Amino acid sequence: MGTTLPPARSLAADVGLARNTVAEAYAALVAEGWLASRQGSGTWVVNGGNRSPTVQPRGTAGTPRHNLLPGSPDVSAFPRSQWLASVRRALTSAPNAALRLGDPRGRPELREALAEYLGRTRGVRASPESIMVCAGTRHSVELLAKTFGAARPIAVEVDALFVFREAIASVGAATVPIGLDELGARVDDLARLDTPAALVTAAHQYPHGVPLDPARRTAIIGWARRTGGYVIEDDYDGEFRYDRQPIGALQGLDPDHVVYLGSVSKTLSPALRLGWMVLPADLLDAVIATAGGEQFYVNSIDQLAMADFIVTGQYDRHIRRMRASYRRRREILVAALSGFDVGISGTAQHRLFGPGGQGQQ
Repeated sequence: MGTTLPPARSLAADVGLARNTVAEAYAALVAEGWLASRQGSGTWVVNGGNRSPTVQPRGTAGTPRHNLLPGSPDVSAFPRSQWLASVRRALTSAPNAALRLGDPRGRPELREALAEYLGRTRGVRASPESIMVCAGTRHSVELLAKTFGAARPIAVEVDALFVFREAIASVGAATVPIGLDELGARVDDLARLDTPAALVTAAHQYPHGVPLDPARRTAIIGWARRTGGYVIEDDYDGEFRYDRQPIGALQGLDPDHVVYLGSVSKTLSPALRLGWMVLPADLLDAVIATAGGEQFYVNSIDQLAMADFIVTGQYDRHIRRMRASYRRRREILVAALSGFDVGISGTAQHRLFGPGGQGQQ
């Protein structure tokens, strides 16, 4: 038996694909003899040198020179020494209470640092009391879905990250799609949907890269006010802009109807499992009750370290370094693609290459 592969559901969540897509790929590789599968034992790579591939390779495959996987930062640039210094300071100065389970919203030191940082950099209107620290954006969406309940589906962009749909489904709720075009989410779709909330990426839609049109930003706030619903704003990749001026968070337009989501997954590392929500006042107690019932807390030392990392200016400095680094890489890639008929938006460009080098965007 060769290397054991992860379950289709886990791999789908990791790479942002539908579970059926991964399951079909597994089945095809089993049929071709590359993989084997048995009920209760999982799926694994078939060993043996006598197997002939169905299709002869056109060239020798080697280790990829570049990682073009979307949605992940350059973790080789993680500021190890600066983060270690913040961890040391956090451990040295942490009160004994920080080593116990506490407020389900998270450590007050981090919530205070985030309130200042988000207001300064993203135009978010937040107080420390309105912020809840979570184990990443997926966890935030799961808490919200559990709070809203399963009676009505939650609206999500048609090409939204699969992990969001999975998080919502994990609590027994359904999703309904919001269409997308060159102006972002088609907010008019919400008029025909009976939903308590709409999850959108207003500043930088993933995977298309477009911002939500100003008129639609106004329209989605109007929808929330008329219906009593909430806009869930995933500020995906909000720290990085290369082809347009930065766009403030949608939450700044109406903190009473927008839930703001953020994390360090795109700026530092997804392995930290550290994110946050800024909640409207009338939703705060309900989400706190949901989180408290789960007893789900983010590591207190990491929270204190992140607070120190922000307050000492290291987070700002790291983001500035990464903006410059990613900008250079983007310019090189855009130049390399200049001979192809492709569209570029932000850091988003999607193209499938087939035989003969022909591609489809």
